[in-house]
Amino acid sequence: MRVLKLLTAAAVATAIFAGPTSMSAVQAEEIVIKFSHVTSGTKHPKYLAADEFAKRVNERMKGKVRVEVYPGGQLFDDKQILIELAKGKSVQMGAPSLSKFETFTKKFRIYDLPFLFDNMEAVNSFQESEHGKAILNSMSEKGILGLAYWHNGLKQMSANKPLVAPGDAEGLKFRVQQSDVLVAQFKQLGATPQKMAFKEVYGALQTGVVDGQENTWSNIYSKKFFEVQDGVTETNHGIIDYAVIVSARFWKGLPADIRSELEAIMAEVTADRNGLARKLNLENRQKILDAKGTVRTLDAGQRQAWKEAMQPVWKKFEKQIGADLLQAAQSFNK
Repeated sequence: MRVLKLLTAAAVATAIFAGPTSMSAVQAEEIVIKFSHVTSGTKHPKYLAADEFAKRVNERMKGKVRVEVYPGGQLFDDKQILIELAKGKSVQMGAPSLSKFETFTKKFRIYDLPFLFDNMEAVNSFQESEHGKAILNSMSEKGILGLAYWHNGLKQMSANKPLVAPGDAEGLKFRVQQSDVLVAQFKQLGATPQKMAFKEVYGALQTGVVDGQENTWSNIYSKKFFEVQDGVTETNHGIIDYAVIVSARFWKGLPADIRSELEAIMAEVTADRNGLARKLNLENRQKILDAKGTVRTLDAGQRQAWKEAMQPVWKKFEKQIGADLLQAAQSFNK
């Protein structure tokens, strides 16, 4: 299916390269936006948000714009989607995990720093600030624009033994996403980090290829990680979020009124679905307990010990991220 169903192939080329005015002049049918993401669980926060965005656009902009969602990596994985969006041809929109932007910008590394944010309110406030918006658009020169942050939730740690003090992680093998910050996080604890695809985690935990992992309550419950772990410690030490990104080439070629309406719908969906993500995580935490899974909590002193143990990781990446961003992020902790 073509990105834009226009009158002729020549008209397509003219619209893309000449900009908004030309596109408006030749546009005859719906603009089709292909939205690619890797989530397959129909109860997953990102899956629900992408579907809701498509639903609202397709209802309210019928005849002008249609969004087609391709979940479960049907088109591209998170690494490939960045390359394809930069080209601006085969796909127009995606929502990779923030840890996947390493090769395009180092600014997103701030969200992987352990124990930087005290709670979800602090994360929201920072993302809505000028600093957060600047990070979202730090890839514009590489052909990618950021539209919104979508939440999965705060991360918890689990292992095949109790994790209460930072020293409890020493000597264990932990699965991590493709992030140098997360590698440094577990090395700082004396553990061995192992980068691994999400779909491989359950089997790796079950067979002992890795001893532990970090994830949100929704991911831990939906993928049943708690079944093959001693327990889950409620550390709330980091964030798993997604950046809704769009091809700059495609986006800048849209008529201004179309862009404005899409931005308004995206803002609505983001507010609604980020609230739902928090609700789903709390529900999934309870489901783990209902399934006789073990959940351990940290008191203020125990959490502070973890935070202090992680300070060298902050220092390691301070220059790449920016001392000003680190200071701004901490200012939102209440």
